[in-house]
Amino acid sequence: QLIFSGEYTKAMDENYHKDHLACHNCDKKLVACRYIVKDENPHCIPCYQELYAHNCEECKKPIGPDYKDLSYKDRHWHEFCFKCCECQKSLVDQPFAPKNDNIYCSDCHDKNFAARCDGCGEPFRGGDEEKGIEGMKKFEYKGKQWHEECFVCMVCKQPIRNKSFIPRENEAVCVPCYEEQFAQKCSKCNGVINKGGVAYKNQPWHRECFTCTKCSKELAKEKFTSKDDQPYCAECYGELFAKKCCRCSKAITGFGGTKFISFEDRHWHSDCFVCYKCQASMVGKGFLMNEGDILCPECGRN
Repeated sequence: QLIFSGEYTKAMDENYHKDHLACHNCDKKLVACRYIVKDENPHCIPCYQELYAHNCEECKKPIGPDYKDLSYKDRHWHEFCFKCCECQKSLVDQPFAPKNDNIYCSDCHDKNFAARCDGCGEPFRGGDEEKGIEGMKKFEYKGKQWHEECFVCMVCKQPIRNKSFIPRENEAVCVPCYEEQFAQKCSKCNGVINKGGVAYKNQPWHRECFTCTKCSKELAKEKFTSKDDQPYCAECYGELFAKKCCRCSKAITGFGGTKFISFEDRHWHSDCFVCYKCQASMVGKGFLMNEGDILCPECGRN
């Protein structure tokens, strides 16, 4: 209605008769009183608190207009009630973590719930992105976990970090320490055998180091034998040490299961022990000697 009287009031960019500026809920006159506008309607302080104010999670009292309303996931606190449930430290502008319907400061949360290092027993603390603080790195191995500085070589006790390591007795050994103390060493060059080694007489060798004593030919994939604990390839062994066949003059090495015949300090391959005239094999048969030649009895009579 039109305002004809000289006294009226102005509120919310509107004009009111003095008696008409009242609480939308209880009609209490609001001239010279504090009020709060909600949904474009004025409300006295008691009605606003009853209808709209949130109850504090800590003290259960309404959070009135004179207090800051701090909220987290549909839960609300007075500013002075927003604190760690364990140490009572204020969490205003501080990092916090919820757990089991409670809120904790970062220190109390880590102390009670954070995973712990199997090395030092201290918790893994999280970071704070807003403050530029990185979280602790965690190393996991065989079901255990360590801080970066606690995951160390069992020998030199230096942090392994991102370096390669070798497991030993459920612990980690950095590569230099493993090669120095535990790795097999070549019997020839004394270098570390990383892969592809050869075992001979219970001694380890690099493949390229296991060679013929005479000609230095690699023996890893070759037939070989030994003399005085030294390895030789078949050719060198036959040349240096093997008996010679009286018929073909080649070495009798025994490689491949070759059989040989000996008689009066003379030696033959089994295939070479034949009658010198008719070429019949004399292995397991009677034979005659004629000036060093082998003859079957029939050729001998003739």
